[in-house]
Amino acid sequence: MADNPQGEAIKSYTWRTVCRVGELADGEGKTVTVNGRLIAIFHVQGQYHAIDDTCPHMGASLSGGYVEEGTVTCPWHAWRFRLCDGVWADNPRIKIGSYAVRVEGEAVQVRIEEVPAHKP
Repeated sequence: MADNPQGEAIKSYTWRTVCRVGELADGEGKTVTVNGRLIAIFHVQGQYHAIDDTCPHMGASLSGGYVEEGTVTCPWHAWRFRLCDGVWADNPRIKIGSYAVRVEGEAVQVRIEEVPAHKP
C-alpha cells in the first residue's frame, strides 16, 4: 500500500479467480479462500455474489445457507444477509464484507484487497 499526499494508506486491489462459470448451480454457494480470507461465492439467477463466509453470530459458514430473494440464511441460527452488500436483513446496522464479482471468459473473479508483503 502506498501513501497519498494526506499520509493515508491507499488500498490496492486485485481480481482473483474463485471458480469457473457453470461450477455452481443456481441458488448454490461455496466457500473459497482468497488471501487467507474465507469468502462465500453464490450463483443466483445468472449472477455471482461474494460476501464473507463466516456468520458474525456464531461463526457458521454462510455458503451452506438457504438462498432466497437475494439473501442467504445462516444454517445455524437463521441470521439473514443480503448477497448484494452483506447487510444483515433484520438489522441493517450489522454488515459483513461484500466483494465485487466479475466474469472474465469462464473465470468467476472476486475483487479483494491485496495483502502487502511483509517487510523485514
